Amino acid sequence: MKHLPRLGAGWMLVAGVSFSCMGLLVKFGARYFSAAELVFYRSLFGFIIIGISILVEKRSLVTPYWYLHVIRSCAGLISLWLFFYAISHLPLATAITLNYTSPLFLALLLSVIAREKLNPFLLLVLLLGFVGVVLILKPHVNDSQWFAALMGLLSGLGAGVSYLVVRTMGKKGEPEWRVVFYFSAFSTLIMSLVMLLPFGVHVSQPIQTAYEHLWVLVGVGLAATLGQLTMTRAYRLGKTLLVANLAYVTIVISALMGILFFREWLTGSAWLGVGIVIASGITASWITNKSTVE
Repeated sequence: MKHLPRLGAGWMLVAGVSFSCMGLLVKFGARYFSAAELVFYRSLFGFIIIGISILVEKRSLVTPYWYLHVIRSCAGLISLWLFFYAISHLPLATAITLNYTSPLFLALLLSVIAREKLNPFLLLVLLLGFVGVVLILKPHVNDSQWFAALMGLLSGLGAGVSYLVVRTMGKKGEPEWRVVFYFSAFSTLIMSLVMLLPFGVHVSQPIQTAYEHLWVLVGVGLAATLGQLTMTRAYRLGKTLLVANLAYVTIVISALMGILFFREWLTGSAWLGVGIVIASGITASWITNKSTVE
């Protein structure tokens, strides 16, 4: 069984590539579709694929933790919507990095909720992480992009809340597939209602043009679902800290994709900021997991 940690790491790399492709396709799709539409189709594919799996394997959807599912789904959906909005208006690497501040927010939330004195070293790590965010934004985001940057940072906070609830459900024995299913079902339902509102659908392009780019919607849904499934398998087979650290490969791949497809060159200080955010996130995750075990 010694090969399992390596296998878990391999699956996390696949997840990283998948999530990077999802971000790339969202960036392309933002020219033709609203963030609401992109979130809807991303959720719909997950709902269909996992729903079919549940039907085939005859799994039970009954849960005593419905209230936790509602909280996780609300936080996750808001985070995802803000994340897609940020990708639509910011350089790809910038938006991805802001969303990946979630481990910093998770560590902070764990300290607050546990009502324990904040570890001085952890506090320093969190401060450094947000210094990294400033380095990314200050030279690289223009005046018209600051709102999108704030939304990207809030998507990291929402993801941190979501991970906290998922962590709680995991300790209670709730299976990952049920968490993903209810999140996908909730997101699909809510976003289908949102799309009925005037601001829900992107109407600046002719309907014919939108149909010509349905491949983007399909790609976003498939890439997101593949990333979700492979990430879940990675955490199940690999070592938690190793897998969590490898998740940051998404930022690096997305930065390279931004340069290749959109000519989004990062400044030296922005790259330094990315490195600081990654290092801070890894360290915060290590401290958090260590304190949990102890």
